[in-house]
Amino acid sequence: MAIVTLKKLTLCGLIAEKSAVLNELHSLGGTHLISMQGALKKSENVPAQHIDEALTALKYLQQCNKHRHQVRHAEDFDFNAVVQDVLAVKNNLRELLEQQEFLLDRIKQVALWGDFNLAQEGDIAGYKLWFYIVPKRLMPQVIASKLIWEQVNQSNTDAYIAVIAKQEPPAKAMPVPRTHTGKFSLSELKKQLEEVELDLEDAYAKREYLTRWMSLILLNLAEYENKSALKAAHLLTRDEPDVFVLQSWVAVEDLPRIEKFALKLQLAYLLEDPDGDELPPTLLNNTNTFAGGEEIVKFYQMPNYYAWDPSIVVFFSFALFFAMILSDAGYAAVFMSFLLLKWKPMGLTVKGLRFRQLLLITLTASFVWGVLVGSYFGVSPGVGTFPAKLKLLDMNDFDSMMKISIFVGVIHIAFANLVQAYQHRQKTTRFASLGWAMFVIGGFMLWQGTASQQLMLEQSAFGLIGLAVLCLILFSTDRPIRGPVDFILRLFDGIKSLTSITKIFGDVLSYMRLFALGLASASLALTFNDLATQVYHAMPGMGLLFSILILLIGHTLNIMLGIMSGVVHGLRLNFIEFYNWSVSDEGYPFNAFSKKEGY
Repeated sequence: MAIVTLKKLTLCGLIAEKSAVLNELHSLGGTHLISMQGALKKSENVPAQHIDEALTALKYLQQCNKHRHQVRHAEDFDFNAVVQDVLAVKNNLRELLEQQEFLLDRIKQVALWGDFNLAQEGDIAGYKLWFYIVPKRLMPQVIASKLIWEQVNQSNTDAYIAVIAKQEPPAKAMPVPRTHTGKFSLSELKKQLEEVELDLEDAYAKREYLTRWMSLILLNLAEYENKSALKAAHLLTRDEPDVFVLQSWVAVEDLPRIEKFALKLQLAYLLEDPDGDELPPTLLNNTNTFAGGEEIVKFYQMPNYYAWDPSIVVFFSFALFFAMILSDAGYAAVFMSFLLLKWKPMGLTVKGLRFRQLLLITLTASFVWGVLVGSYFGVSPGVGTFPAKLKLLDMNDFDSMMKISIFVGVIHIAFANLVQAYQHRQKTTRFASLGWAMFVIGGFMLWQGTASQQLMLEQSAFGLIGLAVLCLILFSTDRPIRGPVDFILRLFDGIKSLTSITKIFGDVLSYMRLFALGLASASLALTFNDLATQVYHAMPGMGLLFSILILLIGHTLNIMLGIMSGVVHGLRLNFIEFYNWSVSDEGYPFNAFSKKEGY
């Protein structure tokens, strides 16, 4: 639940042993290579690019409708050549399909004029054909003109007019602009379409032929990535006539292995702390129990190495937000049943295991929240029943539910600022972050004051807000004070920071979406239930079938909307509102230079 501390490792060895050293380091794993060539700073992405191409090719072959018998012997198998062939077929098929679509559209347009060839320059004494699609209501203008024209086709609303003239008729002579039919005749377009369709057949056949290599591509993915990584590593070192130098980032806990490795290969090495100006990669360390939050964080934005790891906060806050948006224990139970079906398959991979734990906590929270609000597929428990005793909240109590949503937002934003204050604990600007935390808490207290508590809460709230404003004015900048002018400028910076009051106010109010979306989900479920009941009573016999269909379709739709809303807005509140106040700078991931065993 933290960002791993890294050291910069510099290795120096004989140039003749460079390949052997890189091979050994690749087998050892656990280092993030640093480019020592200015022009090759992005070379670290070369393996990822290559493996992405291979995965794209494999997926494209797997999507083919027909698969050939798989080749099992790799004697004639060239991984790179096959991958490039597949990608070439994919690009060729896309271009051919675009050409086919274009030609079909052109044929549809030209067919309205008939099959003809345009005259070459000078063939008919300099006369040319000019084409117009004229609405029938405007045909009197064409008839009244002195042009030589002929109607070659018509539809219910338009007339297709061909005008013979040496020059394009002036705009005032024809009621509409001319139409371009292109230089190819209908028969030529059909011939081109036939050629394209033949090429499409060949391309589809080649794609089907290439499916015989799918098994070998899958088996050789890891080896291919390892070769690509080694090739890229050779480009990252600094080479001199007799020696080479390699730099990398390595986790502190891996230092004993690295030192042993250097001594074994008789390499000179140097270990350094980050100097503060350079930006090391970010390596997150979370237990599998809460690492689902880490996967979400990686998906959106990797935190800066010098920042903090928000994974566990995102983990639990996402679960809470999703639960509040879904607001139905029945829907949560349906999701849990699907999770149970996928429980073992999801545990086969590290990422699957992490997401499984995230889903378990999220769905458990959703079920508990659904029980608390007393919603089971939109049905409220009967009075006196056990579920009714567990119902502590009422979705129709708008005032209370809105206060709960705002309270969640206040806690979330205040915690974000407290974390920011801790991160900046060596700077005076930490008091500004504390000021924002006190501001949102004080504002909530001021809003919540009741008649009996009004005076006490108001005094406490105004005290917090006053102290918060003082912190913001005095500590929103780290500008040094060397004299009266600097002090005045510092005050101006502080006053300027107060403009963010509207921003933090809007961010807190944004959490009202939790109540709004939860109410919408519950209302839709109730609506589908009422509609099904009405149909059942209105149509004896067949009404039962229709009511069941309404319930199935309606609740399925509502469940899908609940998933989409819960995921989108659950992530949004974390990555927009929460990140705005707690995670500022973006980092980049730690890419371990390690051998892959398989996919």
